[in-house]
Amino acid sequence: MTTALQRKDGSALWHQIEQALADEIAGGQRTVGERLPTEPALMARFGVSRATVRQAIASLEARGLVRAEQGRGTFVHRDVVRYPVSRHTRYSRTLIEQGFDPGGTLIAQEIVAADTAVAAALRLPRGAPVIRRKGIGTADGVPIEVASTFLPADRFPNFDRIRAQHATITATLAAYGIVDYVRVSTRVGARPPTAEEARLLRQPRSAPILDVTKLDADAGGTPIVYGRAAWSAERIVFELGCET
Repeated sequence: MTTALQRKDGSALWHQIEQALADEIAGGQRTVGERLPTEPALMARFGVSRATVRQAIASLEARGLVRAEQGRGTFVHRDVVRYPVSRHTRYSRTLIEQGFDPGGTLIAQEIVAADTAVAAALRLPRGAPVIRRKGIGTADGVPIEVASTFLPADRFPNFDRIRAQHATITATLAAYGIVDYVRVSTRVGARPPTAEEARLLRQPRSAPILDVTKLDADAGGTPIVYGRAAWSAERIVFELGCET
């Protein structure tokens, strides 16, 4: 399919391409997560140069309508996830309330000896056995975090089996009798991603990540989950100080 552009109406060619693609996104012809045609395909469709196509795509990206993933292409994008941090922060609920489909992939789970930071956070002796789970969190299939979480192994026996039976960590903890838990602390910093983090988040190493550590405790104040995560700074906005 070719699209004729108006070359004498005062509207730049790149802007006409941008608007044509934006209209297709708004009209539902291009769905969230769909990859846009390649630069050569767009050049052929609109009869323009590569530079003109790139300017149109750059403008779409600046508007937040598409995102470029290194080595994969350009994809229809959604608004960033707004992530309020409160005493009752819940990953799945936060995404669902904004219309995102929460998901994830477990990379590894193992019993390890608690290092100094993990032991201090969970109030355990250094070297105590802890469950370490490493995985990728997604919103509508797009990776937004790479996280490692740690739980006391003695308190959560057979955690891999119990977790596999439940859709969320909240439901899993309830299976152990923890009907409620609260966020004790959240610390957020910024840094460049490691090569592995950039690969798993599908972003260039030049794009920053948010380095987040969290600690959750049961209703009695005993720490139960300590986490370290790299969040894509382009796909998440943390709202700190929320009361709910």
